[in-house]
Amino acid sequence: MGSGTFIAVVLAIAFVMFFFKMVRIVPQGFEWTVERFGKYTHTLSPGLHLLIPVMQAIGRKVNVMEQVLDVPSQDVITKDNAVVKVDGVVFFQVLDSAKAAYEVSNLEIASIALVQTNIRTVIGSMDLDESLSNRETINAQLLNVVDAATNPWGIKVTRIEIRDIQPPRDLIDSMARQMKAERERRAVILEAEGHRSSAILRAEGEKQAAILQAEGEREAAYREAEARERLAEAEAKATEMVSNAIAAGDVQAINYFIAQKYVEAFRELATAPNAKFVMMPMETSGIIGSIAGIAELGKEALSKQQVATQARVNPPSARRDA
Repeated sequence: MGSGTFIAVVLAIAFVMFFFKMVRIVPQGFEWTVERFGKYTHTLSPGLHLLIPVMQAIGRKVNVMEQVLDVPSQDVITKDNAVVKVDGVVFFQVLDSAKAAYEVSNLEIASIALVQTNIRTVIGSMDLDESLSNRETINAQLLNVVDAATNPWGIKVTRIEIRDIQPPRDLIDSMARQMKAERERRAVILEAEGHRSSAILRAEGEKQAAILQAEGEREAAYREAEARERLAEAEAKATEMVSNAIAAGDVQAINYFIAQKYVEAFRELATAPNAKFVMMPMETSGIIGSIAGIAELGKEALSKQQVATQARVNPPSARRDA
């Protein structure tokens, strides 16, 4: 009984092991390679599979999901002999599990070494300023080169990103001083352009003001000349009317005309800018007397004119005949 039980237990354990060797379940996101007596035969996709124990065995378990590799920081010399520290990340995916398993010994280490080598090549062909400002160009060049180089390994490099490019401390300080000087230069240029624009606008404003002032003075002179012309016409008209009135025998017209001129003369004298104090011995009776004397002269001239007119109308010969 003891030996029979032992044999049954051994057979049960052997059956369980045989069963687990025969039935294999591949998880999603992985592919397993199958080897027959150590030689690759085919690849198992995710799901349930049956193998022949002893003859067939699982070779490599390959992750076919997209993976990320960190590229360690390394010193790179640029074209202008500046030493910078560069690191990055690589995104890749296995497309052919057999090639990824058997064409390269260690896929991750080989990929990182390949990326580091090409980083030194690409950045070494650029100046420092160019490498700092053209990361997209560096990423594109690295992606093209590395993807083509890893194609025999059955993987697809989807993206390479330069994470950091760090120049030495003295170069950073020098670049900071350079940027500060450049900002100060731009500020001075902008300030000078502002002063220039302000001066131009001020000159334009003064020009327009001078033009408007000249046009205003011209218009004022035109108006003043027109006013003087109309005043002269009015004076001439008034003089003509007074002369006509005197000729017609109206003595009061000349009295009004002379009195008006007399008063206007005294007003101009009183309002003169250089006259601080004016004292004139002027009496109303004197003005009236002057006007009366002028009126008498007017009467005399009028009587003489009437006598002359009468003589022309009635000649002496006509009176003798009468």
